[in-house]
Formats: sequence, C-alpha cells, structure tokens
Amino acid sequence: MTHAYEMPIDERLRHCGLRPTRQRVALADLLFAKGDRHLTVEELHEEAVTAGVPVSLATVYNTLHQFTEAGLIRVLAVESAKTYFDTNVSDHHHFFVEGENHVLDIPVSNIEIGNLPEPPEGMEIAHVDVIIRLRPRKA
Repeated sequence: MTHAYEMPIDERLRHCGLRPTRQRVALADLLFAKGDRHLTVEELHEEAVTAGVPVSLATVYNTLHQFTEAGLIRVLAVESAKTYFDTNVSDHHHFFVEGENHVLDIPVSNIEIGNLPEPPEGMEIAHVDVIIRLRPRKA
C-alpha cells in the first residue's frame, strides 16, 4: 500500500478527505516541497505571493487549519501571538530559539517523559508536546 506522503499532492488531499482545489494544491506544493519544516501563516503567504500564487492571507489561514484537521500537518503554539504549522506529523519535540523565532525538531528518542497524570475518566492522552525555549548565553 502506498503511504499518504508518497502520493502526489492532489491524491494526498483526496486521501485525507479534502477536495484538491487549485489553491489547496498550490499551498500544499509550497508547504511540502522543502521537506519537514515549521511555518507561520504569514510565512507561507509570503512564499505564495513570491511564487505568484494568488491567495489571500485568510485563505492560507483556513487552508492550514483544514490541513491540520485532516492530519497533514500539526499546530505548534509557541507563543500566544504566533502559531507554527509543522509538516512533520511524527512524534517529536521542539526547540524554540527566542528572539529569532526559529523552531528546530528534537527526535522523540532524545526526551524521556514519565509520570504523566491519569487523564480524566473517558479521556486519553492524544499527544504530548515538549517545547524547550533557547536563548543565547549571556556573556
């Protein structure tokens, strides 16, 4: 069986229940063409404008949230005012470089998480996100 990430973009969108509109396909091409990365809505919009893709900021926002709901990407809320969208949906964690607004992946094997509380009745833990904030050392 072909893995969803090995499919062409339009098939990948259909596989996730999304109609492959011109704008969705164009944004997905931009988003996934450079491998695993972390982008804000504004950064993807800027890439789209530079690439000549006629799309509004609102459309980029809505499309990224549709991709998130479909499981194509995941949301990484680093700061209250800034949300990143991560093309790597495998289990992993992140470094966030303060002042540079740069996000780096940390392999899940590099962090051990233990002693998690029991979830409330009828609930299960879906995912644990670890974000380690970095800044340059003070001289």
